[in-house]
Amino acid sequence: MGDKKIWEQIGSSFVQHYYQLFDNDRTQLGAIYIDAPCLTREGQQFQHKAPILEKLSSLPFQKIQHSITAQDHQPTPDSCILSMVAGQLKADEDPIMGFHQIFL
Repeated sequence: MGDKKIWEQIGSSFVQHYYQLFDNDRTQLGAIYIDAPCLTREGQQFQHKAPILEKLSSLPFQKIQHSITAQDHQPTPDSCILSMVAGQLKADEDPIMGFHQIFL
């Protein structure tokens, strides 16, 4: 990580941590959300931790495994980091499918 920009280091570490929690115990994701987060998933919008965690916990699969194939991180003018992630996921016995996700 020595030659990576700081926002790339932070973004990569966050992505690794997020998907590790998501794959192993989605109920633990609440610890990484800020006080007033928002989530848009398949056209539905959720605000605040409780509704987001309820949605993530109610997803219709028992096990999931994400494989990250690409990630890009950019600094924003207000000192945040925009992270774009693409990869593949396998949920239960369903076929492998692609996914992408954006974090701010």
